[in-house]
Amino acid sequence: MYSLPWSRPPYFPFCKIDCPSSTWVQFQDSCYIFLQEALKVESIEDMRNQCIRQGADMISIHNEEENAFILDTLKKQWNGPDDILLGMFYDTDDASFKWFDNSNMTFDKWADQDGEDLVDTCGFLYTKTGEWKKGNCEVFSVEGTLCKAAIPYNKKYLSDNHIVISALVIASTVILAVLGAVIWFLYRRNSDLGFTTVFSTAPQSPDNDDCVLVVAEENEYAVQLD
Repeated sequence: MYSLPWSRPPYFPFCKIDCPSSTWVQFQDSCYIFLQEALKVESIEDMRNQCIRQGADMISIHNEEENAFILDTLKKQWNGPDDILLGMFYDTDDASFKWFDNSNMTFDKWADQDGEDLVDTCGFLYTKTGEWKKGNCEVFSVEGTLCKAAIPYNKKYLSDNHIVISALVIASTVILAVLGAVIWFLYRRNSDLGFTTVFSTAPQSPDNDDCVLVVAEENEYAVQLD
C-alpha cells in the first residue's frame, strides 16, 4: 500500500542544454532513457531504484505530445516491450494516482477499467494503443525501465540568455558604428564650411591692392590726355 510519495531524486548536473549522453533522448524540457534489461522485481521500488541510480526518476507523462513521443521512441529507437510501467502510485489517503516525481497529474489516458480494487495498483503504458491500464505493483517481471530527468530551470534557459546577450552586443556595436559615422560626417561638414568661409572672406593681400591702385591711376592719366 502506498500512501506518501517518495522524495524526488536530484537532477543531472547538466553543463549544456542537452542530455548526459547519446543513450538519452531529449524531448521538450526533459531527457529520457530506456534501461533495456529484463528484471525480476518484487515491487515498483525496485524499478524506481534503477532510475534513481541514473540520477533520474520513473517516467511521468503530462500531455498527449509526450505520450506520443514515448510511444514513437519506444518503437523506433528502444524496441521496447508492449507494456511500460509508469512512475505512479495510488495514494489511498485521497484515492487518487500520483507521480513519484511529485509533478502534478495534469493528464491521463486510462482505458475503461472501472470497478476494480485500486489498492497496490500501478499504471502501465500499453505501447500498441498508447492507452494506460492498471495492474498489480507487487510481483511481476519487466523487460526494461523507462526513466526521465528534467532539465534544471537555470540550464534550460541558458541558450536563450546567450541569444539575448549576443543580440545586445550586436545592437550596441551597430549603434556605436552609426554614432561614429554621424560624428565623422558632422566633423567633415563643419570643416568644409569653415574652410569655404575663410577662403571667401579672406582679406586681399597688399600686392593686390597696389595693382588695383596702379590701374586706377593709369586710367585717370589716360582720361586727362584725352
